[in-house]
Amino acid sequence: MNRTDDFNLPTHYVAVGASAGGLEAIESFFKHMPVNTDLAFIVIQHLSPDYKSLMVELLSKHTDMPVKRAEDGMLVEANNIYLIPPKKNLTIFHSKLILNDQPMQRGINLPIDIFMKSLAEDQGDKSIGIILSGTGSDGMRGIKPIKECGGMVMLQSEDTAKFDGMPKSVISTGLADFILAPEDMPETIQEFVKHPKMTKKNSSDDDEDLTKIFSLLRDATKVDFTYYKPSTVLRRIERRMTVNQFLTLHDYVRYMERSTREVNALYRELLIGVTNFFRDKEAFQFLEESAVTKIIKEKAKEQNEEIRVWIAACSTGEEAYSLAIVFLEKMEELGIKLKLKIFATDVDNNAIVYAGNGVYPESISADFDNVILNKYFTHKDDAFVISRAVRELVVFAQHNLIKDPPFTKIDLISCRNVLIYLQPVLQKKVLEMFSFALNTNGYLFLGTSETTGELSDCFDVLHAKWKVYASKYRRKMISSERDPIMIGGSPVRLTSTRMDGNTQALRHYENEKIYERLLDSVVADYASLVLVINEQLELLHSLGNTNAFIQLPSGKMTNDITKMVIKEITIPLATGIQKVIKSRDEVRYSSIQIDINGISKEFRMRIKHLPLKKGREPLIAIMIEETVKHTTESTGSSIVNFDVGEEAEQRIQDLEQELQLTKESLQATIEELETSNEELQATNEELLASNEELQSTNEELQSVNEELYTVNAEYQNKITELTELNNDLDNLLSSTQIGTLFLDEDLTIRKFTPLVINLFRIIESDIGRSLEDIRHSIVNIDVHEKVHECQSKQMPIEAEIETSSGKWYLMRLIPYHIAPNIYSGVTITFIGIDEIKKYQQDLFAAKELHLSTEIAARFGSWVLDLRTEELKWSNIEQVFGLEYMDFDNKYSTFLDIVHPDDKAGLLSAVDDAVKNDSEYEYEHRIITPNGEEKWIRESGKVVFSADGTPEKLLGVARDITKKYDLISDLAHTRSTLEGILHAAPVGIGLSVDRIIQFSNENMTAITGYTQNELDGLSFESLFVTKAECARVFKEGVDNILASSVATIHTIWLTKNKEKKNILITFESIDKDDASKGIVFTALDLHILSGVCNKMRETGHCALSIKK
Repeated sequence: MNRTDDFNLPTHYVAVGASAGGLEAIESFFKHMPVNTDLAFIVIQHLSPDYKSLMVELLSKHTDMPVKRAEDGMLVEANNIYLIPPKKNLTIFHSKLILNDQPMQRGINLPIDIFMKSLAEDQGDKSIGIILSGTGSDGMRGIKPIKECGGMVMLQSEDTAKFDGMPKSVISTGLADFILAPEDMPETIQEFVKHPKMTKKNSSDDDEDLTKIFSLLRDATKVDFTYYKPSTVLRRIERRMTVNQFLTLHDYVRYMERSTREVNALYRELLIGVTNFFRDKEAFQFLEESAVTKIIKEKAKEQNEEIRVWIAACSTGEEAYSLAIVFLEKMEELGIKLKLKIFATDVDNNAIVYAGNGVYPESISADFDNVILNKYFTHKDDAFVISRAVRELVVFAQHNLIKDPPFTKIDLISCRNVLIYLQPVLQKKVLEMFSFALNTNGYLFLGTSETTGELSDCFDVLHAKWKVYASKYRRKMISSERDPIMIGGSPVRLTSTRMDGNTQALRHYENEKIYERLLDSVVADYASLVLVINEQLELLHSLGNTNAFIQLPSGKMTNDITKMVIKEITIPLATGIQKVIKSRDEVRYSSIQIDINGISKEFRMRIKHLPLKKGREPLIAIMIEETVKHTTESTGSSIVNFDVGEEAEQRIQDLEQELQLTKESLQATIEELETSNEELQATNEELLASNEELQSTNEELQSVNEELYTVNAEYQNKITELTELNNDLDNLLSSTQIGTLFLDEDLTIRKFTPLVINLFRIIESDIGRSLEDIRHSIVNIDVHEKVHECQSKQMPIEAEIETSSGKWYLMRLIPYHIAPNIYSGVTITFIGIDEIKKYQQDLFAAKELHLSTEIAARFGSWVLDLRTEELKWSNIEQVFGLEYMDFDNKYSTFLDIVHPDDKAGLLSAVDDAVKNDSEYEYEHRIITPNGEEKWIRESGKVVFSADGTPEKLLGVARDITKKYDLISDLAHTRSTLEGILHAAPVGIGLSVDRIIQFSNENMTAITGYTQNELDGLSFESLFVTKAECARVFKEGVDNILASSVATIHTIWLTKNKEKKNILITFESIDKDDASKGIVFTALDLHILSGVCNKMRETGHCALSIKK
């Protein structure tokens, strides 16, 4: 049975992060939160490590839910509130809270980030993160993994937060789902968690709606998510539907069509990047040791070579700067200086702008040691700014990894945790592009869940866990017929993707193959070539024999179809395309003569628009097929016999007409610019004239100003110095917690700080009055006498003073020094020492209590200085029978009173403790000065100095003489008891659970068994039958419980099978519980009968004698 079955597990886990000003927000939040929500709440605050938190008591006043301080291993239950304790960081694992000590080293601790990250990892889409009032940026990094796993993020609105630093930092990420006042949050949370999940149906309507979503995203952002993994896309869409409270995909699509804001919100969620500096430090360490080091050393051998690195999908720039720092550190270590160029790209322009600024929250300090952080960052306004030296190495640019061409001649590509979001067809395309971009022996750095897949033959694996690969050769960029069709550089699906995840994606991919094979077959039968282009004349797809009609042009690569086809069809193709674009009608040409392999053949060409779909750009299909003689053409569009000269002339006329229109438009623009230029010229001449007049006047004023400045400069410098000095002094006096009173040579008041008011009845108007005219509250000394004494002796005086209110101060009087050996007045300072006095009193009381405890417990504590062998004791006289004044604090003096037989053992125990850094305990005897022998238990532990050498030995010694006296008495008593047992005339034994544990010698005589045989023997073995044994024990136990003692007659069977009449007596060790053991005695009735007979015979003899 699962241990958690007995617990009420929550449906969702709500992490509430707060700092300064957060108490009021937390109280308001829980005041409006119902009790039975099936949610669990974990409150993470920035708590002072020096004071006890009262949050449990305070929060319990505002909610009926149980409020608990988190404990290590505590299972989280629904409808409970858990508070982080001081000095601890909190995480969660398998729904159990884990407490860890906060790190002791200096630096920023981020408990909210730490918990929210662990919550996302443990609970996934059950996570809800809430950030309330607080300063700094704690929580900014923690909300990212919550969003990544499908959780919800909520913030306190800035206008309701006492301190808006934490909410603002999260708002800057664009990841907040709701921004509300604390009292409005509970209702929204309940709506969110109770909202039903989207039902995944395999319907064409769902497919059409999903296609519309992709179209809206592509139109707004120029990014196509068609070939992203369906599970990821659908999970993010479902989350946005829950946030906006939509039940069907169709309703959500209609909302997106009306809301550009929602389109952008979904776009941001699809591009959530969870990253930080040196993510997976072990991976970076291996990359540095392998790839980075080799790249630097290889480049150092080449002249005028730079290192080129490409960070694909760089998000907000942390990884780009991390790699820049790694290269700089390694080059510095190797003593090599090389040019370094890092290209950092991402499809999200907002992320690129953020990365380019190079400003990061204080929380990044958790990713660095202080040396690297201070070396490459500058702390400014609660943030860290990347140094200019690192920033200039990185070029940030917006780049669509799927659409845009790659960089080339790259030594290292880092693309981590991007491929996992793409379907296999796009993964292959991206990896082919990386192989093309990398130099031979270049390196590829992927995420821990990614591989090179179908391109594994292009790469060697350097580290399987951290996914570091080395390029074996450059793969050429070749367009494949099996690549997805591209529209504007974005993939378009041949069939719709159903909403049931990866299974439908795989079926869809198979369907594409089927359609392509079908199209290939149709083209082979009915046309020589089919081309698909857009209205920008870019070739998007081809079917059929392209070798006869298309050839790559020399020079720069281009997708322009008019520059790729053979010259024989350039004119009809360009002319026909223009006609189709203008008229939207189909164009047909025939009788086009083309020389193929030395044979002239006749072809015909059809150009038409493909059916236009909503949200898609217009496409044009071009079909070229060889003319078959005596073929009857279908009716419909007219077929034009292609005449090169006529078409060329028509083409020239069209181009001339367009050129003429362009010239006229250009001329009109030039005339407008000339007119504007003349007006501006006239205005400029007027401004120049005015400027000359102003310049003349300014020169005169400047001359006068220089004269005044010269006269004023010296005075201004002096005033500035005096002002600064006075301000410094005023600020010092106002900010210090020391009362200061300045007296002049006549002992009148010159200046004082606010704290002096607590001792003297003084106000600002008293400045200039004599101190003796001012009443004060000092009760234990004459302050005026001390002031005169200080002035007359020109010596500092210090005294502890007490006020009438019972407060204590340290008063210092210092002569006011104005020149060497010249004094004018007295300065008096007062420092509050109430706490010190209290500590002194507490320390004295604790010392007295400790001494009383030692006396009562008859032990003494001691400290031995191992360097000087000085021994300090407390309560020494009672333990060792010495007078306190007679002990000279020497270790040798102590050893002198140790019993000679025990001295060597004691010294050996102490030496072992010093050598092995262990505790020791040793019991030994001492001989007091009056000759009395005592037993002492001594225990101690070694204390080491900072350099690791033994410094002191701490320990205690206790008088245990009574213990050894008791041991001696106990041994004597045992010996006496054993003598009585063995001398007794009856058999005596002890039985536990009917097993004999002890017996005396007479029991051996009765049973015939030896004592060794009787020990452990079952009681049943002594009875003639088991039933007889059961009867005796039942009667015996019943009688014991009734009267504590039972006597029963029975028959025993001896070892020699002889039957004996026995009178057995039972008595329980514990009268209330016979199972703890029974003491029994056995009397042989045969022996008793013989004794009686002898006694009778003896009696008869005595009677005869008497007669």
